[in-house]
Amino acid sequence: MNGDRLSSDPYNVIITGVGGQGNVLASKVMGNMLARQGLFVTIGESFGGNQRGGSVSSHVRVSEDATWSPQVPKGAAHAIVGLEATETFRILVDYGNPGVKVICNTRPIHSVGVISGELNYPDPEDVRKWMAELSARCWFLDATDEAMKMGGPIFGNIVLIGALAGIEALPLFREDFEAVMAETMPPEKLAVNMTAYDLGVDLVRSGDAAAS
Repeated sequence: MNGDRLSSDPYNVIITGVGGQGNVLASKVMGNMLARQGLFVTIGESFGGNQRGGSVSSHVRVSEDATWSPQVPKGAAHAIVGLEATETFRILVDYGNPGVKVICNTRPIHSVGVISGELNYPDPEDVRKWMAELSARCWFLDATDEAMKMGGPIFGNIVLIGALAGIEALPLFREDFEAVMAETMPPEKLAVNMTAYDLGVDLVRSGDAAAS
């Protein structure tokens, strides 16, 4: 970022995935972190046909001095955080632009159409290639696999919050994450969430996340 806290005002982030991945929780945690910095945060949610297993997207708009409408305009996302690869690509096509940064979880979740054989899930390498062609930079993280080592897939969304903090696209700080999480959970649960957050930061900063 430049000398200002936001490289663009508003700064537009879309967090996308499918129902049950913790998409909405991730947007609220991130929003609360930014609000602790005195920033104006507007969050809008959109849900697919069914909450669990359907498409879920959170539009997060961040500003120094104003409240914006909750919907990011088409083609105007600055960052996209995806909990599922094909959902990430779908949002990228509609809301991306040549300058957008993308953080994507690599674990696929097959829709009912794919499971029934009516649709085909695209080759993961093709999806990565397409996303790289449509963005300024992509990071691909095995967030779900790492989360399972911590006790459950839900920690994947925290890994991705840490990754977004790690690329320094927004003023997201560890102490604010800890404070936000401490308001809603006991110390024994806080520790594993801090581990997940730190892992996300480390993955993008160390180069362990496959980037393009």
